[in-house]
Amino acid sequence: MPPRRMSLTPELVARCHRAVEDPGPEPGLAYLDDTDYEAILDTVLAGLSDAEPVWLFAYGSLIWRPELEHVEERLALARGWHRAFCIKMTRWRGTLDRPGLMMGLDRGGQCRGVAYRLPDGDLRERFAKLFRREMTAKPSTYRPHWMKLETAEGPVTALGFVVNRGGRTYAGKLDEAAVARALAGACGHLGSGPDYLYNTVSHLEERGIHDRHLWRLQKLVAELITENG
Repeated sequence: MPPRRMSLTPELVARCHRAVEDPGPEPGLAYLDDTDYEAILDTVLAGLSDAEPVWLFAYGSLIWRPELEHVEERLALARGWHRAFCIKMTRWRGTLDRPGLMMGLDRGGQCRGVAYRLPDGDLRERFAKLFRREMTAKPSTYRPHWMKLETAEGPVTALGFVVNRGGRTYAGKLDEAAVARALAGACGHLGSGPDYLYNTVSHLEERGIHDRHLWRLQKLVAELITENG
């Protein structure tokens, strides 16, 4: 079967780019410090089994920007979690006056993604870098969680980032039209909402993962960009 043709194209994504200066940490917010990160690392590493390899579950930007070195990757299914644009972004890919949305793993359903096997070595150092990328303000909307994954080669236990519904930036359940509007108009210093969506959908499709919800979203976002010029 030939690959599906996305409605959201690189040309449409390019229309949404704006030069945005990084505003830095938002005044008045509490941010995780070294003590917080060390405590999180202690908790996560305590859940490791010395007898099993360490895996990381990627379902969004970690697929196309993993940052961590890995020695193997497998297609994987996580049951009990689903992708959702449920995290409000006022920095990175949005601004205070035009917030964007990012994906998280929220409760219920299932999610197909990629499991990366990490090399042996200093996991604390590797995870420290990753946690600082994924978690910043308190209370964090992302939280690391060990989860069981199904792969064609057998089950694995992987670290994934799931949604903390009590987190400061949790946006709750939004309908597709609202998500599409937020993504189409959002841009921060790391890029735009359409860029994030395009990269996620295209890299999933390259691996044979067709997420029907994201496929509808990319079509809606493409239509909005076209209509709004």
